[in-house]
Amino acid sequence: MYDVIIIGKGPAGISTALYTVRANMKTLVLGFGKSGLEKAEKIDNYYGFSQSVSGAKLLEEGEKQLLRVGGEIREEEVISIEKDEIFHVSTTKGTWKSLAVLIATGQKTVKIGIRNLKNFEGRGVSYCTTCDGFFYRNKKAGVLGYNDFALHEAKELIPFTQDITIFTNGKKTEFSEEMESYLETFQVNQKPIQSFEGEDFLEYLVFEDGTQFHLDGIFVAYESASASTFAQKLGIVMQDQSILVNQNQETNIEGLYAAGDCTGIFKRISVAVGQGAIAGRQIIEYVRKQKQSQMSGS
Repeated sequence: MYDVIIIGKGPAGISTALYTVRANMKTLVLGFGKSGLEKAEKIDNYYGFSQSVSGAKLLEEGEKQLLRVGGEIREEEVISIEKDEIFHVSTTKGTWKSLAVLIATGQKTVKIGIRNLKNFEGRGVSYCTTCDGFFYRNKKAGVLGYNDFALHEAKELIPFTQDITIFTNGKKTEFSEEMESYLETFQVNQKPIQSFEGEDFLEYLVFEDGTQFHLDGIFVAYESASASTFAQKLGIVMQDQSILVNQNQETNIEGLYAAGDCTGIFKRISVAVGQGAIAGRQIIEYVRKQKQSQMSGS
């Protein structure tokens, strides 16, 4: 088991890890795919660089710095976080346990481009299988997505219904070998979707070829799980699509922290790094108290 798991390997996440690792905390950083910072061609306003540096180079150096001090980084996609006495962080490759968790996933903006999708949110379109799966008992349900995150969400619906279709919206599927065994349970439809249609509630999908597919509801699991995905399932308080934290980067859930763009801050690398440092110090204090409590048996 880890002392802390950090979800996100951008400036906020790596900054936190540098503090926790140097405090002898067993730390795991989980990151998947490319960061938005990698697209930055030149960065001129970050302290300590006499010459411009690219976003990709800055991220690379941050990871090297963490590895040099003994940090652990795994390229794994996080698909869910659960909590009882400890945290259980599930990825496409397994489940990791920790005393504390930091969410530093940035703020993702995914444009799906399906007409009327937003209009049916809360009326047949949902973003949380854990929250709303119960309402689709023995009904016809869909999951919008094309990778392991979509497969995981479809799997979460199995206790409620066996009639589940994954809609990739024209995307090629990107399922890992570890998750492909679940495909036997679901249908997969790869047609591009033109629109969501219905009266008061979602009733059917219209594909670009003019055909239709009737269903009772659909869960959006496009690309990868975001901060808001974790928030909905865990009951994290949100504010304007961002995770609400206090001055110590603490959420409303004990042991769960957030830093960087996912908290709705002024989007600058220096701010994310600063929040990561604050989170690091708070996590160190929290984990030490948890361990002391366990040792005393209280």
